[in-house]
Amino acid sequence: MTEAEAAAELARLAAEIARHDAAYHQRDAPEISDAEYDALVRRNRELEALFPALIREDSPSQRVGAGAVEGFSAFSHGVPMLSLDNAFSPEDFVEFCARIRRFLALPEDEPMAIVGEPKIDGLSVNLLYENGRFTRGGTRGDGAVGEDITANLRTLSDLPLRLKAPFPARIEIRGEVFMTRADFLAYRAAQEAALAERERRRDAGEKLGPAVSVPVNPRNAAAGSLRQLDAAITAQRPLKLFAYAMGEASEPPAETHHGWLETLRGWGFSVNPLSSVFNAAEAAEFQARMASERPALAYEIDGVVYKLDRLDWQARLGFVGRAPRWAIAWKFPAEQATTTLLRIDIQVGRTGALTPRAVMEPVMVGGVSVAHATLHNEDEIARKDVRPGDRVVLQRAGDVIPQIVSVVDADRPGRGAAFVFPNLCPACGSHAVRVGDDVVRRCTGGLICPAQTVERLKHFCSRRALDIEGMGDERLALMHERGWVVSPADLFRLGARRAELSALEGWGETSVTKLLAAVEARRRPALERFIFALGIRRIGEANAKLLARHYGDVAQWRERMRAARIIGSEAREELGSIQGIGPTIAEELVDFFAEPKNLAALDDLLAEVTPENAQVIEGGPFAGKTLVFTGSLSTMTRDEAQARAEQLGAKTSKSVSKKTDFVVVGEDAGSKAAKATELGVRVLSEAEFRELAGM
Repeated sequence: MTEAEAAAELARLAAEIARHDAAYHQRDAPEISDAEYDALVRRNRELEALFPALIREDSPSQRVGAGAVEGFSAFSHGVPMLSLDNAFSPEDFVEFCARIRRFLALPEDEPMAIVGEPKIDGLSVNLLYENGRFTRGGTRGDGAVGEDITANLRTLSDLPLRLKAPFPARIEIRGEVFMTRADFLAYRAAQEAALAERERRRDAGEKLGPAVSVPVNPRNAAAGSLRQLDAAITAQRPLKLFAYAMGEASEPPAETHHGWLETLRGWGFSVNPLSSVFNAAEAAEFQARMASERPALAYEIDGVVYKLDRLDWQARLGFVGRAPRWAIAWKFPAEQATTTLLRIDIQVGRTGALTPRAVMEPVMVGGVSVAHATLHNEDEIARKDVRPGDRVVLQRAGDVIPQIVSVVDADRPGRGAAFVFPNLCPACGSHAVRVGDDVVRRCTGGLICPAQTVERLKHFCSRRALDIEGMGDERLALMHERGWVVSPADLFRLGARRAELSALEGWGETSVTKLLAAVEARRRPALERFIFALGIRRIGEANAKLLARHYGDVAQWRERMRAARIIGSEAREELGSIQGIGPTIAEELVDFFAEPKNLAALDDLLAEVTPENAQVIEGGPFAGKTLVFTGSLSTMTRDEAQARAEQLGAKTSKSVSKKTDFVVVGEDAGSKAAKATELGVRVLSEAEFRELAGM
């Protein structure tokens, strides 16, 4: 795969996964199966490993789930509720263990205990206990903030309202709320009966009563039940809770994960009885046993979660991106299904990429109704000769992208003509072209293309960017159509259009006031959010944080990015030295600031907003400092040392310059140590670094 092909594929994956995240986490209405979703995520991760410089600003690897829905207040997690990386084979699990050993520098003969827990297919929750009393609880949300569903959680019979002593003064307990198969079937039958009665009332002209929904699987049923605005409704649902993880804690209640599970049992929680502790070499046997017992279990599972048992090792390993280094979800193999392809839609993304999507007759796969699949690009359609009306096989194996694998009835009489990929953009009518070896056809309409402009505005207003509440997709599309909002800066000039907004059907003075207030509240965004919101290619949340922390304020960032246009300049070298910013990402930044239209739009925006300077961790010898590590460290790996420095508010760089504050030297330090001495930069030994870092 070429770099251009990889970039196009990552763009497609980011858009598709974001859509499925919203369907799953916010609407409890997934459009694809879990295995199909996992395959998308895995494909994205594999491509990013092969092409790290292509990691996008909206990459699924940089985020978790989706934001909270309206109707609930926010619940902030003391420690982020992050997602897990996936394994699909024994080889994946062996590599997971090998990464742990490499990071911690463990010898091969060092025992490594692992805890295996069946992965329940339910809704993750976070439970806060203060002085032994349950005080608040929430959903995972985007990993940092979820929905406060305390009243609903209090209705669960499996949730202790008081812990049995002894207990920490403050602790977060994570768990999974689910329905058993039997309870789900009974609940679904009752909902189907209620829906039939409602339809009878409608036909008879009688009063309908409240709306009725029929869940497609136990996970949806559990999630929908917990998200009721009326806790009395939740209390009527047959919900169960298994506790399994720990978040923020004022003091550690255990030294191992299996000891933590025993502590949970002692406090009165239900813990999955199948959870087991064993040597890492025995995981494959446990996985096989769970796969064989899966059909007979009372609840749905889609794999097994494996966690490093020692909690002190977990703390050292920490997290990378959105996932812990010390845990992995080994998923069970997926399945195939056959259905009819109804049509092929062409979607236009924020970068102008034309992506084909198969629309099929819905088919039940793993308990979920699936109606859509990706077709990647026009070459893929031609290679497989997929045509509307064909009977097709959907592949959901974990080692490939969710896709149509083959056509079942290609030789049938009267088969339709081959699909012709459009050479005009369906959104604006501009020419859609392929440049060089690029497999993706892109619209040339640029800023005149409503699909691209509106998508850029959506990104700017999205929860992880400026988070302008109430600025939904339909409102943005309407205001863009009327010419009121063409660029991000126009959002902050909407106050001049109050009368026109109030005159829109269904808006009214109250909703307009609320919307304008939400816009005004974002005139001083965090610098990292501002950088991310600009939508620069490959600048995701993680990279935006790196840039914000390194440059500190928007004026410095803008100035250094413009100066970095000159190859070989100090500013260019500084940009390339930031740990995590590769040459391709640096080039994207430079290209953005080299374009006069972008600078004009940026300056127009900065006339309306004033980003807050990046927050620096206060106190400590490394807060706000730049560190370079060189040579081999003897008591820890370089990855662990860099992670610890960053936890303490430091920036880590790959090269030594006059802006470097400390150089930490190990054995065979080489030229970087010599340059530090030449520039008068303070040199620390490994022991000195550990002492200052409190290790």
